[in-house]
Amino acid sequence: MTDIREKKENVKMHLKDLRQNLKKMHLEVTEELLIPQPEDVKRLMKKMDLLLKLIESN
Repeated sequence: MTDIREKKENVKMHLKDLRQNLKKMHLEVTEELLIPQPEDVKRLMKKMDLLLKLIESN
């Protein structure tokens, strides 16, 4: 049971981090009219891939 809770908390933590990063990127695009750097987009995609692997590992 503890393992499931740990995975759930881990997923929640990753989701919060991704959400925060995406919100920041969105504000930069909409308010500051800045296009995200390709490295930033790749970094977020990698985080999303890792999250997907974590979820699928159940």
